[in-house]
Amino acid sequence: MQFWGYKRSEGRAGIRNHVLILPTCVCGSESARIVASQVRGAVNIVFNTGCSDVQANTDMSQKVLTGFACNPNVYGVVIIGLGCETVGHKQLREKIQKMTSKPVVSFGIQEEGGTLKTIEKAVRAAREMASEAGRQQKELCDISELLLGIECGGSDATSGIASNPAVGELSDLLVDLGASTMMSESIEWIGGEHVLAKRAATPEIHNQIIQVCKDYEEHLKAAGQDCRAGQPTPGNKAGGLSTLDEKSLGCIRKGGTRPIVEVLEQAARPTKRGAVVMDTAGFDISSITSMVAGGCNAVIFTTGRGTPTGNAIVPVLKVTANARTFQMMEDNMDVDLSAIISGEKTYKEMGRELLGKIEDVCNGKLTKAEAYGFSDIAVDHVCRFV
Repeated sequence: MQFWGYKRSEGRAGIRNHVLILPTCVCGSESARIVASQVRGAVNIVFNTGCSDVQANTDMSQKVLTGFACNPNVYGVVIIGLGCETVGHKQLREKIQKMTSKPVVSFGIQEEGGTLKTIEKAVRAAREMASEAGRQQKELCDISELLLGIECGGSDATSGIASNPAVGELSDLLVDLGASTMMSESIEWIGGEHVLAKRAATPEIHNQIIQVCKDYEEHLKAAGQDCRAGQPTPGNKAGGLSTLDEKSLGCIRKGGTRPIVEVLEQAARPTKRGAVVMDTAGFDISSITSMVAGGCNAVIFTTGRGTPTGNAIVPVLKVTANARTFQMMEDNMDVDLSAIISGEKTYKEMGRELLGKIEDVCNGKLTKAEAYGFSDIAVDHVCRFV
């Protein structure tokens, strides 16, 4: 299986060719938004942190920002900083340049003399970069270049019995073809971690999966909290999910059945091909953020109750097996899997159909969130602001 993509010098292939307007901190986000609006082919993210933070959170922010810049869907990067943030635009630029040979330029609002002067220079730089990006021709790429992020949110009873198994089948098909898949949200493994750990390729990976869940629960207990207080969510319960264990057993189905070859920290890049998992928070948008920073060039998102979620850098294909949700939220849903619930098709048949949908997205078909220009970003904080 192959697709037409954009090969990068680092060895990965992108399915999009964006010029990324990247703020170093929240204070640069609005300027980044304006710059992107003036340049065809440019996208921006709104960053909600980056300053006045503890070191662990600063490290996570830098990991996410550099990961965004290095994502294979990005051709080049224009960085916009303020000038007094924790890590300035020049330092971030140097970090990115050590990791990639992509074109990277940066500007500081305080240095340039204010917002308008910064925007003018950044727009010129972004237009020149976009012009060069437009000259890059698509090339035929093997499906092994695909790293598919797998996410769920707004789950209901149809998620665990239909859409998640179908996406799990898709994951297995892709891994068998040589591609890689990534599942996250480790809080939603709790109660089913022993089942997930059985898929581990090695005893070490088995123990890592168990330990991730144990550490998360102990971390919350030390703060006087219980993960079951927020899980399942009110929407999950209204949709028919009664406990975190029940939610987790459905959640892990979307990762398929193939051996798990690696357990990753948040926003880390995989070092192996195949099925991998990432230790992230139980919040879909922050999990997608971390997976995109980890190099996913596409994301498939299962939902029972519906969601508008999208990402500026990576297409997010949203699927549901709830017929009412697909009808009521047709503006947001990409694929209807309700034939599984009605008994017209099996989850394996729909998994094979999803393979064709993903192939279309890889070859340039826009998801609905992409067409709207949606960009949802959330960085999970290791600890609270000081």
